[in-house]
Amino acid sequence: MSGLLARYRELLAAGELRPDDEQAAAAARLARLQSELEAVPKSSGAASGFLSRLLRAKAQPSPRGVYLWGGVGRGKSMLMDLFHDTLDIAEKRRAHFHAFMLEVHGVMREVRKSETGDPIPQVAAIIARGLKVLAFDEMVVNNSADAMIMSRLFTALIRDCGVTIVTTSNRAPSQLYKDGLNREHFLPFIALIEQALDVLPLNGPVDYRLQRLGGLASWHTPLGDTATAQCREAFFRLTDYPPEDAAHVPSADLDLGGGRLLHVPKSLKGVGVFSFRRLCGEARGAADYLTLARAYHTVIIMGIPRLGPELRNETARFVTLVDALYEHKVKLFAAAATIPEELYDTGPKGNEGGRFEFERTVSRLVEMQSLDYLALGHGED
Repeated sequence: MSGLLARYRELLAAGELRPDDEQAAAAARLARLQSELEAVPKSSGAASGFLSRLLRAKAQPSPRGVYLWGGVGRGKSMLMDLFHDTLDIAEKRRAHFHAFMLEVHGVMREVRKSETGDPIPQVAAIIARGLKVLAFDEMVVNNSADAMIMSRLFTALIRDCGVTIVTTSNRAPSQLYKDGLNREHFLPFIALIEQALDVLPLNGPVDYRLQRLGGLASWHTPLGDTATAQCREAFFRLTDYPPEDAAHVPSADLDLGGGRLLHVPKSLKGVGVFSFRRLCGEARGAADYLTLARAYHTVIIMGIPRLGPELRNETARFVTLVDALYEHKVKLFAAAATIPEELYDTGPKGNEGGRFEFERTVSRLVEMQSLDYLALGHGED
C-alpha cells in the first residue's frame, strides 16, 4: 500500500474523514500516479538540457496527470497534501496557481530581454528544470493575460518538457475562464486538460471545510483577546496546522506587481492572515486587493476599527477590499471593533451621507457570514 493510501485510510479510521466514493477513487488514482512517478529514473546531469529533456519526453511520455475539481471543502486540498507529502521523489513542486502565473510572466519578461523569437518554449524549459511533477492548488483563470498563453505554455510543459501536472480547481475544465475576454484563445487549453489529464470530480455531500469550522462564527467582536483567539482557532482549523507549533506557521510575500510585495504574516493552504493596518492603513488600490482575492480563498483580518469620516482613506480602502473579496467569493474572518451594522461611525458632525454609502459594504459583510456564501467555491460566479 502506498504512503498516500495508508495515510488516507488512517484518516478514515480516525473519523477525521467520512467514507466518500469519489474521494476514495481520487486517492487511488493519485496513489497510482505516485507509483508511476517514482518508477521513472532520475535525471542525470548530462541529460538536463532542454534538447535532452525533449528527446526523452518524446521517447518516454511522462505519466498522465490529474485534474481534481469540485465544490469548496470536498477534500481537494487534503488529497493534494497527501499526494505531495508522500511522493518519494525530489523532483516535485507545489505552488498556488495564481502565484505560479505571476512567476511565469516575470520569467517571460526576463527571457524577452535577452532572447529573440518565441519566449514560451524557453519559459517552459526554465520552469521545468529539475521537475517531474508540478502540483497546483486552485486553478482559476481570471485575466486575459494568463488565458492567452496557458494553452501553449502547458503544451510545452507536458508534451515537450515531460512534466506531469496535478491540479485542483473549484470548476470543471469546461467552466474555466467562463465568459472571459477572448475566450476562444483559451479553448485549446481546455482541450489539452481533457486530453492530457484524468479529470476527476469531487462533489460529494460533505463540505469538510465548513464541517471543520464546527459552527465557529466568522465575525468576532469586540476587539480583544477573545476575538483574537477565535480568529486564531479558525486559521488552525482551516489549515490543519497544529496550534502547538504556532511559532512556525509559514509566512509569504505576495507579489503585487511593479516590484511591490505585501507581507502575509501567516499564509498556508490558501488562508492568509492580515492586519487591518497593513491592508487599509497603507496606500493601496483595487488592483492590489484583486491580487489578494485571487491568491487566497480565505482571508482573516485582525484589528478592524470603527470606520467613518475620521478614517476617510482607510474606510474607502476597506470598501474596495470588501468588494474584491466578495466578487471572488473569498471567505472572510474578522476581529472587529463592532458588528458590521455599527461599524461606520458618523463622528461628532453626524456624517449620515457617508453611512448611506457604506450600507452596501454592510450588506456584503452580513452576506459573507452566511452558510450559503461560505459554501461557494473560490472565484465562483
